[in-house]
Amino acid sequence: MKIVRWFIGAVALTAVVTLIIVRPMPFLFYPDLPHLEFMGRAMYIIILACLLCLYRVWKGPTGADRIVAVDILGIMIVGLCAILTISTGRMWYIDIGIAWALQGFISILALSKYLEGKGFDE
Repeated sequence: MKIVRWFIGAVALTAVVTLIIVRPMPFLFYPDLPHLEFMGRAMYIIILACLLCLYRVWKGPTGADRIVAVDILGIMIVGLCAILTISTGRMWYIDIGIAWALQGFISILALSKYLEGKGFDE
């Protein structure tokens, strides 16, 4: 059964990488940008990485692995906001990214304290 899961995962990753290479995501961006294909491919790569992080959050063997995956997911969402700001020209994505980064930092500190078994006042 494990070999079948590995095979299905390899086929899915190959399909996604092929999709990234062949067809970028052009519908979100200005049509006259010189870096349109790069931004589309970067969006696909970050979305794929977010899905892999969500898998690690779901199947993480320990609590520490899950906390690290949540932290990495927050960093990738900030990067996604930066790409959307550059490609669409709307500056409010940066505000969302900054708020997400601050909230993510505080939540990771709280989860780490909880995992250690300490209180918030220690």
